[in-house]
Parts: sequence; C-alpha cells; structure tokens
Amino acid sequence: MISTEKIFTVGITGASGAIYGVRLVQELLKADYKVHLIVTEAGWQVFKEELLLETSDRQKLLNELFPHAVGKLHYHTLRDFTAPIASGSYRNEGMVIIPCSMGTLSGIANGASGNLLERTADVMLKESRKLILVPRETPFNQIHLENMLKVSKVGGKLIPAMPGFYQLPKSMDDLINFVVGKVLDNIGVDHQLFTRWGD
Repeated sequence: MISTEKIFTVGITGASGAIYGVRLVQELLKADYKVHLIVTEAGWQVFKEELLLETSDRQKLLNELFPHAVGKLHYHTLRDFTAPIASGSYRNEGMVIIPCSMGTLSGIANGASGNLLERTADVMLKESRKLILVPRETPFNQIHLENMLKVSKVGGKLIPAMPGFYQLPKSMDDLINFVVGKVLDNIGVDHQLFTRWGD
C-alpha cells in the first residue's frame, strides 16, 4: 500500500541564514508535512552565533523552535546512514537545503555522499525527486558557479537567498518570508508569507 503522507527533508548547513531553514521547517509543519531535519555541525554553530540560541541541548532547542511538531519532526545526525531518507526506496516529496554552504554544494555536485546530508541529496537526484539548494554566499567564484551548474544540469534547482523588494518589506521577517515563500512555491506548498505581484 502506497503511503499518502506528505514528507520533506530539510538540511541546514553552516552558511549564514539559518533562520531561513528554521522558518521553512515551521511552515512545512504548519502545512502538516512530516519533516526529516539534518543540521550540520557548522549549522548548529550558526544557530548559536546568529540566532543567539543555546545549543548545548539540541533536542531541547528543537522542541522550543518547533513546539507543535510531536510525531512530525525527525532529527538525524550527519552520520545516521540508517535513516530512511538515505534510501531511494523511502517515498517522499523531496529535499531543501537552506541555507546551503559552498562546501555542501561541492559535495553534492561531485557525488561525494560523505554524510547523510550529501547522501540524501544524491538520492533525490538519482530518483528524480525535487532537490532545492538555497546558496547564501557572495561573491560567487567560478568553482561555486560551476558546482551550481553541475547540480542544475542533473535536475537540482538553485534558489539563492535574494529577497525581492517589490512587496515593500517593512521588517526583517518580511525579507526572510520572501525567500522561504519562493522555496515553498517551488515545492508546491501553499503559503501566505508574502504579497504576490499584482495582488
């Protein structure tokens, strides 16, 4: 029997902009998706340095960030290769890595599969499922650009963290919501995070 449960994987790496990943997970849970979450060690460091969060008890922090996620949020470490998302036979909607560091991009572009995050991204590509990377770096050098092109050529999609301003943002939240909303648009999840052009 084929499951009709809605499932996405979200990766949060050590690039600046961890709040994008947090907001995306919150929105997916709100839309009643099951979320498999992977946070790199550098990602946890960004939680501490950028979001000023206490990360010594990681499970406690996840419970605080996602208080209504009982049974819906599944956290995996980078070495957890027995996680269901490491296998192409596990049915799911796809994966978003937000923000995506250039190191993670390189691992994916070159098929390294050196940790669960890279392995799961590789599964998305080989199974022709949605893979969206949200790079947060500037300026890009030629290696970054070539790696993005590699991922794009094999079916991944790049959505750089570049907020638009036509919706006249009034707060930091508005800028965050614009980027997360563009990701949600591209994975087919309804949201009310920003006002669309013409609305």
